Amino acid sequence: MATFFRTRSAKEPVEDLGGQMSFLEHLDELRRRLMWSILFVVVSAMGCWFASGRIYNFLAIPIERALAEAQRSDVPIAGLSGSETILPLNYLHENDVGRYVFAQETTLGTAVIPAGTTVTVRYARDANRQLGLFTEEPLYVGNEIVPKGVRVLIDFNSTKKAGFNDKLIVNTAIEPFSLYVKVSLYAAVCLSVPFLLWQIWAFVAPGLYPHERSYVFPFIGLSSVSFIIGGAFAYKIIFPPAARYLLGLGHEFRLLLKADDYFDFIIIIMLGMGLIFQMPAITYVLARIGLVTAGYMVRIWKTSVIVILIVAAIVSPTNDIPNMMLFAAPMLGLYVISIFVAWIFGKPRTES
Repeated sequence: MATFFRTRSAKEPVEDLGGQMSFLEHLDELRRRLMWSILFVVVSAMGCWFASGRIYNFLAIPIERALAEAQRSDVPIAGLSGSETILPLNYLHENDVGRYVFAQETTLGTAVIPAGTTVTVRYARDANRQLGLFTEEPLYVGNEIVPKGVRVLIDFNSTKKAGFNDKLIVNTAIEPFSLYVKVSLYAAVCLSVPFLLWQIWAFVAPGLYPHERSYVFPFIGLSSVSFIIGGAFAYKIIFPPAARYLLGLGHEFRLLLKADDYFDFIIIIMLGMGLIFQMPAITYVLARIGLVTAGYMVRIWKTSVIVILIVAAIVSPTNDIPNMMLFAAPMLGLYVISIFVAWIFGKPRTES
């Protein structure tokens, strides 16, 4: 890689540069780095398979909440002015009491509860501190009695509260398996980020001066942390309002979202923001090497803004200005931060 970054002077020994490499040697080095990267990702994916269900449930929380939000509707109340809001079950508070209607035939112990049966229930915690709906009165079914305090097969917990119609759908029996394979693969890529960054650095390091190679650990550390922050930012800040907006457009339709389509959507957004958040870390390394300065970044700010808006338009799921700005705003902020990073850590490039 030495010839890609600088030209060896006549007096500079070959050892100082780590040796010159031919084009075929560069290709062989690239192939070796790619092979190690793929092997590491595959091994990580095997490990992530055992947690793929929990990972997907975590990623599904934003869309399930958005679906539950989209199900809310205002209905007029007879004899009263204005309207009341009908909410999904995940809006219950602990110790709320109401009438529960069995939407389908349900088995409680040995008793078979017909669809349409109603019973008074309380939203409370069981002995394991898990929230659920429990009968507040005995329920008589044929010649059997369902006593007070029986769970009616609706589970809630502190991290995931779902309504009746907020589940994602699959079309084939094999789709859940392929979906969890995809979840494992993407999770493995995220976990492998430090190792992948190490392989990238190892490929370009021969083209750097010896003192510049010492920036490897700050680069890998900052990039890994930035990737996590970018993914969390997309999960918590970017995706929820985008999902609510998109689902709001379809309020006239019955919302049945394919699990595979949703996962592709959210993972692209999270990976995209993870890569975008690399801007300050990359700027730090380039500024320390001397390839980028704060003055240069200030001079090209107009071009940078145009590039950022184009990237935001490509990444954004819709073409409207508000959603595009959800992606453009953090990129603009990161560019400003990168200018300060280059100003603080930048220095002219030297051979030692």
